[in-house]
Amino acid sequence: MAMTCVDLFCGAGGLTHGFVKEGLKVAAGIDLDGACQYPYESNNDSKFLERDVSDLTVEELERLFGRAKVKVLAGCAPCQPFSTYSQRYDIKRNGRWSLLYEFARLVEGTMPDIVTMENVPTVEKHEVFHDFVADLEALGYHVWSEIVDSTHYGLPQTRRRMVLLASLYGPIRMIDRTHSKPRTVRQVIGRLPPLNAGESAARDKLHVAAKLSPLNLKRIRASKPGGTWKDWPKHLVAECHKAESGRTYPGVYGRMEWDKPSPTMTTQCFGFGNGRFGHPEQDRAISLREAAVLQGFPKSYKFVAKGDPIHFKVLGRMIGNAVPVGLGQAIAKSIKVHLDEVGIAS
Repeated sequence: MAMTCVDLFCGAGGLTHGFVKEGLKVAAGIDLDGACQYPYESNNDSKFLERDVSDLTVEELERLFGRAKVKVLAGCAPCQPFSTYSQRYDIKRNGRWSLLYEFARLVEGTMPDIVTMENVPTVEKHEVFHDFVADLEALGYHVWSEIVDSTHYGLPQTRRRMVLLASLYGPIRMIDRTHSKPRTVRQVIGRLPPLNAGESAARDKLHVAAKLSPLNLKRIRASKPGGTWKDWPKHLVAECHKAESGRTYPGVYGRMEWDKPSPTMTTQCFGFGNGRFGHPEQDRAISLREAAVLQGFPKSYKFVAKGDPIHFKVLGRMIGNAVPVGLGQAIAKSIKVHLDEVGIAS
């Protein structure tokens, strides 16, 4: 194909898989987390490079692009430095804050035709983001950025993300919403086999639910879909929540609702006590497969090689940090529409 993409900070391949579903070639994904190699390469016709993007040279990136007519550079840097909690530690060029500067370095060195980035909404409050936009504009890019509601693009999850698109050819923007109504939890996980806490499905080892302590089993049985721990009998309420400071966290220890989108998937989405990650009716937290499907991954997406053990923290990190596949697909469509508008075949 005439267009080739390189996916920086690719993780398990959510953005790449969205691009692939739109027929766009992704030459390679680059990520520091070697655990992502198996899911990335097993589900996408792309190679995985276990590298720190800070060490990636312009020459290496140019070789990955090859002789593509249109070069697309995607860089969804880890969002933790831009979280609400981290805002008071806005250290400009230290640690993971520097990743956007490294992204800008690679853009300047290779001048891809299209640049795209996805991150948490609060990234726009940080100096590094504004520096990144200013760098792109100084290089001649037309830059568009906006906070996007992922339910508008078919994700069954209330996940708002900052999306940036930049083009050397002219103004570019995200396509209009593709779904007038949000997809629901019931629509995407309602037919998966039932499980008890601590069980896994015979035919899909990723469809596995974390164990629950006897106390948490009593708590989830007392939980209502969409409710909070405030609905429980007093003897089940944690001491930390009885204190005044704990009353502001009603979203933990909650069940999802069947006919609404799920809450935002996090790296701890497999734990009942970590958010509203309780199954709508079964007495357990959602399984890793259910979390992946709520992130837009197909039910057949492979995350673990046959015979390898399931590590909840590792897989939770990969799933929770992923760019939702449907959002990646919408970004790819936006790029294709833009190239058509400016008269460049993709």
